Amino acid sequence: MQDLTKRAVILSAVPVTPALSAYLQPGDTVVACDAGYRNAAVLGIQPDLIVGDFDSHEKPETDRETIVLPVKKDDTDTVFAAKEAMRRGFDEFLLVGVSGGRLDHTLVNVYLLVMLREQGKRALLVDDYSEMELVGAEPVEIPERFPFYSLVNITGTARGITETGCKFPLDNGEIHCGYQYGTSNEVLPGQTAVVSVKEGLLLLIKDFPEV
Repeated sequence: MQDLTKRAVILSAVPVTPALSAYLQPGDTVVACDAGYRNAAVLGIQPDLIVGDFDSHEKPETDRETIVLPVKKDDTDTVFAAKEAMRRGFDEFLLVGVSGGRLDHTLVNVYLLVMLREQGKRALLVDDYSEMELVGAEPVEIPERFPFYSLVNITGTARGITETGCKFPLDNGEIHCGYQYGTSNEVLPGQTAVVSVKEGLLLLIKDFPEV
């Protein structure tokens, strides 16, 4: 594995387009999870580590480090990959090819953001439609290039929510899991929206422009 000050890219099996290669950075350490190995080729990269039980992709014939997992296990291949990267000391994560397709896997992978944050890690999830990250007390900016964004509570009740620079501002708001009203807000023209949460966490989903 490479310099531990660099970022771990967890590459899972949901098909992606080459456009997501724009998120890759020099020095990234790429961990391909089972059929995520196919996405490495789409993005024009080689994985540094391959993990999986290889039930959705045959074990690659490669000299890259490979960890073969049992089929019967508690962690999905993607969750194992994130834990292994944490074990190896990585603090920043990019999750690619983890959302879309099977809803159960998508939900588990979205909650990876929570697991990583609870361990003090920084993480961004990207697919061909949006960026996703968690928002807490530290303000997060949303540039105008995102036509819509949504705030979804996935961890209980979030209190003290503030949104500025947007079509539907909020001051000291509250969102709980039983009533989600933070969908499809818009950044005001020429401005940058800013979101923060005093208590709890929100999933911020920033939608890419349609092409």
